Amino acid sequence: MKKSLLKKYAELLVRSGIALKRGQSVRIVARLEIEEFTAMVVEECYKRGAKRVVVSWQSDLVTRAEMKRGKKENLAKVLPMEEAMEKWLTDDLPCLLWLDSDDPDGMAGLDVSKFAYIRQEKFKVLGHYRTERENKYQWCIAGVPGVKWAQKVFPEEKSKKKAVEKLWQAILETSRAADGNGIKNWEAHDLDLKKRCDYLNSLKLKSLHYTSSNGTDLTVGLIPGVIFLGGGETNLGGVFYQPNIPSEECFTSPMKGEAEGIVYSAKPLSYNGVLIENFWVRFEKGKAVEVHAEKGEEALASILTLDEGSAYLGECALVPYDSPINNTGLLFYNTLFDENAACHLALGRGFTMLYPEFEKYSEEELLAKGINKSLSHVDFMIGSKDLSIVGTTVDGKEVAIFKDGNWAF
Repeated sequence: MKKSLLKKYAELLVRSGIALKRGQSVRIVARLEIEEFTAMVVEECYKRGAKRVVVSWQSDLVTRAEMKRGKKENLAKVLPMEEAMEKWLTDDLPCLLWLDSDDPDGMAGLDVSKFAYIRQEKFKVLGHYRTERENKYQWCIAGVPGVKWAQKVFPEEKSKKKAVEKLWQAILETSRAADGNGIKNWEAHDLDLKKRCDYLNSLKLKSLHYTSSNGTDLTVGLIPGVIFLGGGETNLGGVFYQPNIPSEECFTSPMKGEAEGIVYSAKPLSYNGVLIENFWVRFEKGKAVEVHAEKGEEALASILTLDEGSAYLGECALVPYDSPINNTGLLFYNTLFDENAACHLALGRGFTMLYPEFEKYSEEELLAKGINKSLSHVDFMIGSKDLSIVGTTVDGKEVAIFKDGNWAF
C-alpha cells in the first residue's frame, strides 16, 4: 500500500477519529507488528500539536504465555503502575486511539473464565476511574492489518504480503478512505446518519419487533426519551469525534428487562479468540436465559455470566444489509467491521450518554431509567437479507423501520 495513502489514513484517524486538539495527550493501543503504521500516527499526532503520545504495545504471544502459565489470582492483582496509568487517563483525559489488528485466533484454546475472573477483579479496583472519565474524552477504534488477521480473511492467498495488501484495501474502502479523501467523505456520511437518527427520534418509539425467516422473532422495549445516535459524537467538553471508523449504524440503548423472544445470528462472532458460529439467544423478561451454538457454545454462555448485567441487552443497532462492508462479501472476523455489516444487538453495557442531558443525572439515576450496566459489551450480528423491523410508537402506531434487510425510509 502506498505510504502516501496510509499517511492520509493516519490523518483521518487523528483529525476526524480522535479529533485531536492542540495541547492534548494521546494514548495509542497497538500490536507490535504494526509498528510502522503506529509511528505514522504518532508523527501525525505531534504534527497536530499533541502534548504527549503514549503507546501501549500488545502481543498475542505474550498474552498467551501469561494466560497459560500465570496464576489467575496473581494476574488479577492490580500493580501500582496499572493504577497510575488509570489515574493519569482520568486526570489528563488523553485521547484514546485503538489500532485494531487482532489475530482472530490469537486467544483460541485459552480459558475464557480466567479472562473473565481477571477482568472482574481488576474492575473492583480500577472501575471508578473509568466511570469518572466516561464521556469526557475523545476515542476511536480503527482497523490496521495484521498478518494473521489478513490470512484469516483471505485464506486462499499464500503470500503474506499480498494478504495484508488485500486487507489494507478492504479496510480503506470500508472506512471511506481509499481515495485519500477520508475526512471529506466522513463529513458527508455523518450527515446521512444524522438525518436517519433525527427521523427515528421523531417517531418516539416504545419498542422494536425483529422478524426473519431464519427464526428470529424478538420484541425489544425502548426507554422513553433515549435517542438514536449514529456517526460522530460530542463529548462533555464539546469536542466532536468519530468513535468507530468504519461505522454504518444508528444505535440506541433499550430498556433493561424488556426483551422477549428469540434471535438468530447472521454472522459468526469472534470472542476471546473463539469463533462462535450459527447461534441463537432466547430472552425472557429482558434476560438471555438460553443460548445454543453449533460451534463455540461454551464461550457464548460465558458472555452471560461475567456480571449481573451481561445477560441483558445494552444496544440495538440498525445497519442496512446493503452496507459497504457487507457488500464486500468478506467476513472480517473482527467485530468493528462485522457489526457494521448488518443490524446487531449487544449484550452488556448500555450507553448513558443517549439519555437527554445525561450529565445532569447520577449513574444510579440513569440506570434506574432502564439503561443496563455491565463490565462487558459484546456485539453480535443479526441482520439478514429478509430482516424486518417494525417499530411501535408511544401512541400505538406501527412504523416500518427495516424491510428486506434495509431501511424502509
